[in-house]
Amino acid sequence: MIALLQRVRQASVTVDNDCMARIDQGILALIGVQPEDDDALLRHFVSRILNYRMFSDVQGKMNLSLVDCKGGLLLVPQFTLAANTRKGRRPSFTSAATPKHGEAIFDAMVDFARSRYKTVECGHFGADMQVQLINDGPVTFILD
Repeated sequence: MIALLQRVRQASVTVDNDCMARIDQGILALIGVQPEDDDALLRHFVSRILNYRMFSDVQGKMNLSLVDCKGGLLLVPQFTLAANTRKGRRPSFTSAATPKHGEAIFDAMVDFARSRYKTVECGHFGADMQVQLINDGPVTFILD
C-alpha cells in the first residue's frame, strides 16, 4: 500500500459534475493498493494517517495529528500510485492490485477509518474523478 498525504485547507472529489465528497482543513490521502495488501495493513495505514503529525502547533512545529486538530480525512483511490516507473517512459501497472482486490481493500479501509474517526469522506473506486485541493504549505508525504 502506498499513501500520498497532502495537508489541505480544503479538498473535494467530483464525478460526472456531482461533488461526491468534500472536506475543509485536513488530509487528502491518495491510496494505491498493491496485490499483497490485506486487512492488517489497511488498519495500520489508517492509524498512521490519523496520527501522522503534519499539522503545526502554536510554536509552528509539525507536532499535531489529524486527530489533534479535528480536521477532515478524504480518502481517494489512485491505482497509479502503485505503478512501476523505474525504467522506460511508460508506467507498468503489474505492481498494482487487481481491480477486484483494490476495491475490496479500499472499501474496507474507508469502513475502518469511519469506525475510528468522525469526519471521513471518500472518492469512488474506478470512477473518473476530478480532485480539487488547496494544498496547505505545501505539505506532502508518502507513506509506504
